Amino acid sequence: LDRMVNCTPDTLFEPDTQFEPSDSLPDQEIKTLEEDEEELLKMRAKLFRFASENDLPEWKERGTGDVKLLRHREKGTIRLLMRRDKTLKICANHYITPLMELKPNAGSDRAWVWNTYADFADESPKPELLAIRFLNVENAQEFKAKFEECKRELRELKKQEKISARSCNTV
Repeated sequence: LDRMVNCTPDTLFEPDTQFEPSDSLPDQEIKTLEEDEEELLKMRAKLFRFASENDLPEWKERGTGDVKLLRHREKGTIRLLMRRDKTLKICANHYITPLMELKPNAGSDRAWVWNTYADFADESPKPELLAIRFLNVENAQEFKAKFEECKRELRELKKQEKISARSCNTV
């Protein structure tokens, strides 16, 4: 006890013990299923879903993280994917279609609302009414512009497929 009274923080005993793991695990490659896709947009946002199944329908937060627009390199399909921060759990995962329409969210110039007929965030597809809110107006406008560009690209791809199918049938 006498020694402790006269000790300063510099003279306190600090153990120099290190433990090595008894087994080492091999490195494993983790697949995100984004390997065959090209990232068109990546932006931080907060996602909401409209819970109409409740007695009092309301908007519920689905997660905050990076929303991405991804184009499949071979198929040409474009999907919206969003994962929550930290857990990386998927909170939105659906294809963009030419018929989708981003509408301004009432009372906010930095949020958009849209319908999807098959969101795969919960593994099985189900229709959702989603809303997304961005940090500022500029990000919201950039997201909308890229979303609309993707819709135009998909419309053009469909036209080319129809023309190609017609020319195959006439030969």
